[in-house]
Amino acid sequence: MDHVVHHTPLRTSATTNQRTEKNVYFKMENQQKTGAFKFRGASYKLMRLTEKELACGVITASAGNHAQGLALAAHKLGVKATIYMAEATPEAKVEATRGYGAQVVLTGESFQEAYEAALEHQKKCGATFVHPFDDYDIMAGQGTVALEMLEQESRIDTIIVPIGGGGLISGIAVAAKSVNPDIKVIGVQAASAAAMYTAYHKGVVEKLDKVSTIAEGIAVKQPGEKTVPLIRHYVDDVITVSEAEIANAMVTMLQRGKTLVEGAGAAALAGLLSHNDQIDSRHCGVIVSGGNFDIGKIGDVQSLANQLKPERSRNTVVL
Repeated sequence: MDHVVHHTPLRTSATTNQRTEKNVYFKMENQQKTGAFKFRGASYKLMRLTEKELACGVITASAGNHAQGLALAAHKLGVKATIYMAEATPEAKVEATRGYGAQVVLTGESFQEAYEAALEHQKKCGATFVHPFDDYDIMAGQGTVALEMLEQESRIDTIIVPIGGGGLISGIAVAAKSVNPDIKVIGVQAASAAAMYTAYHKGVVEKLDKVSTIAEGIAVKQPGEKTVPLIRHYVDDVITVSEAEIANAMVTMLQRGKTLVEGAGAAALAGLLSHNDQIDSRHCGVIVSGGNFDIGKIGDVQSLANQLKPERSRNTVVL
């Protein structure tokens, strides 16, 4: 995989370390090809397909980043890609996906509706379905994030990871604990899209009626069948963050870190800032999972960040 994906940087900040009383390491997957970690899993998955499967073309549903990752991976192999995405997907993600040569179909209010439509079309066209998270090869590809992190900084004792369907955290948890079983892995979900949080803490896997979050990359109504057991076994905790906390983390990264991240990409930092006192770590890794954000909406994000209650924002740090 080293010759296929970028070896993304691991950034630190003295100010962040001082304010959180931790050594914090940001894994900058927003600097990965296509602007998100998803290119890792898509590339590994296509490398595992047979010539016959590739010849049929590939099809998927995506909240946006898997779409771009699969589109580029398919383009590099000369494979036709069809991507179903929710109608509310940011235009930047849609245009980037088309720019990589994929056919894009916009349908439904969320990933779930796009996913169901993609499955129906797959039955008719016979393309090979590449699930964005509920696939062991996809998870294995995403797990390379953790392997890189631990090569860059072997002292990391905790990794904080955003969760949508659970592919990223499943891969990271298995990979990290294969290197060091004592590493803690903490997942972060948007409170308004917390299906995996419920599955983890209450043991109930359910499909949410509605999800609405600025972190559209993790706006998943139903967690994966394959990811849930892995997360229950390997992940140490799952926490949630509010929309204002996500927005605050996005603004913090932009203003202080000079880094543009999307909502899902800021979720892990939001989890650290809002739950800092409860996270026992000396060397804490934070996954900055993606940076594909519609810059025209930055004013809305700033307004949302301003709603953060003072008592929840006292742990806010500057990079």
